[in-house]
Amino acid sequence: MPRMLDVSDEVRAEIGAEEADRLLAGENAPGSYDCTSCRTPGDSEHERTSTVLFIGDETAVLAFAHSSCLPSQVVQVTEEQLQGAVRSISGDPVELDADKVVPEQAVLGVTSGLVLIAGELHPALVVEPTAPIVRPGATDIGDDFLPLLIEQGFMPLSELTEAPPVQHGWSVLLAMGQLHAVLQPSVNGGQPVAWWQAHQPLQVTEGWRAAANKHQQVLMFAAPVGSIGRQPREDLLRDALDKAAANGKLVGAALPLAGT
Repeated sequence: MPRMLDVSDEVRAEIGAEEADRLLAGENAPGSYDCTSCRTPGDSEHERTSTVLFIGDETAVLAFAHSSCLPSQVVQVTEEQLQGAVRSISGDPVELDADKVVPEQAVLGVTSGLVLIAGELHPALVVEPTAPIVRPGATDIGDDFLPLLIEQGFMPLSELTEAPPVQHGWSVLLAMGQLHAVLQPSVNGGQPVAWWQAHQPLQVTEGWRAAANKHQQVLMFAAPVGSIGRQPREDLLRDALDKAAANGKLVGAALPLAGT
């Protein structure tokens, strides 16, 4: 029986046209499944379902999600992360070529927390590098982290009295109920690429995820190395954000949510 499956062009390119056609015809696609995003049951015979391909260094797993939770897409993960996920998503390993390996991302520390702005709690990610970020090709030893983000459209913040504007084209990817990546637009206009990607999925609290689902966006704040630090409580994190903003060392944007 044909399935109500969405197979994106990038997923089709990875699994091949024949396999994609078999999925759409219902030959290889399960009728019922557990959504890889919200973990609740789904039925590809009666509701729109996305095919989500998780790609590791050597293998890949095809999973399924409610289309309302995740669009059909390819998600790059580490091999260790993928093997751990196999226990919770349905799919058969697929051999991939070595050239599918993802280049290692810059070392960025990411902290999640709820931030109170204008009387309302917002889900936030605070990004702080572990070392100064130098512009590609630069020879000096300065820190270009904030200027590079400002060039991408992030706004300098002097105080946190209102949510920063939406940064279109960027998004925060939640899958399997965990934070996987911050995505940015591709330079060639194709599918978004990972600006930051978790080496292991980042756990978020139920309150954080509920706020993300409510607002359908996540506030991302970024500061240079040494500006925020690893704060053990959300009130201390907020204090550090306020201090960084007052010192002119904070940029931010609201990023649309991908997944739930």
